Amino acid sequence: MKKRPGLPRAIALDPDILFFDEPSAGLDPLSSKRLDDLILELRAELGATVIIVTHELPSIFAIADNSMFLDAEIRTAIAHGNPHQLLHDSENEKVHKFLGRGEPE
Repeated sequence: MKKRPGLPRAIALDPDILFFDEPSAGLDPLSSKRLDDLILELRAELGATVIIVTHELPSIFAIADNSMFLDAEIRTAIAHGNPHQLLHDSENEKVHKFLGRGEPE
């Protein structure tokens, strides 16, 4: 997969917001980690807001300081907040199952 050309184009104009749609899809775990680190570095250096659509739990926990969970069945947001806190404190069972990979707390 060729993901690299999109990143320089995205940051060339010094944007206030960077949007990534499943950035680590199709990448091996080591490449995904390097991409997560790069996104964090870009966020710090550019001072930009980063919005990521992902299902990758390691990325969610590594990058996100705020998250929003959407429920496809009811077509609305069911939870938002820090993913580490939501894992332990969310009252929504779907959020617990997703963040805990189906494991009980």
